[in-house]
Amino acid sequence: MATTFIIGTLSLAGLVFWADFKSWQRFGNQASNALIGTGGTPPTLRGYLKIRRWGLYLLYNRQNLLSTTSIPTTGPTYLTPDLISPRPGLRPKLTRWTLPQRQHVEFITPQASAALSTLIQSFASTPPYSSYISTAPSKTEGGTGPAIYVNPDVDTINPAAHRIFYEIAHVHPNDNSLHVYVSPRDAKTVIEKGWGQRFPVSWLAPVSWIMVYAPRDEEEVGIVREIVRAGVCFAAGKELSE
Repeated sequence: MATTFIIGTLSLAGLVFWADFKSWQRFGNQASNALIGTGGTPPTLRGYLKIRRWGLYLLYNRQNLLSTTSIPTTGPTYLTPDLISPRPGLRPKLTRWTLPQRQHVEFITPQASAALSTLIQSFASTPPYSSYISTAPSKTEGGTGPAIYVNPDVDTINPAAHRIFYEIAHVHPNDNSLHVYVSPRDAKTVIEKGWGQRFPVSWLAPVSWIMVYAPRDEEEVGIVREIVRAGVCFAAGKELSE
């Protein structure tokens, strides 16, 4: 009797484990089941075990990704305060996996979706930003989408820009959220005003590499654009504006 119970329990646990692995593996594009949703982590069993191991470690340490106490209060700020109003409503819920760091999909207007889909390229093709940045597949996302990079030969480049492969920002097309590398002071502002949170795996990225929640309308796309602009300025080491 006891043996049967143990075998049944282990079998059920195995099925739950396998179902969660396949769900994580296909998270990126549920419509076509393309294996692109795991960010920079390989969509393999080994990759899944790695992020689950990290998840258990972070659960043990009870990390609060909304806390800004570990983020420095010194250094430059590039956000225009009047353009970053508090985000209305509750913060979005995140998926259950440590990586990729994603939120549950929320409604976005068609106009906002169209603007967000061209956000990365619009910076790279618009002066004065185009003199300092370029676009390429995101290294932090395993090459599954475009990202903004600061050009390494920029005279005023921030010495810390190399810490995440010179990448500044990328958009996650499956949930419309972003990751952006901003200054520590700007990261505090974004988090405290409800527009984002810290990256969960602190040893993989700088403290001000943050998740920015998905915009829901054109006004919110404007706020997200301002956050990305601040990231471009931080990487370039100077104030830039159109």
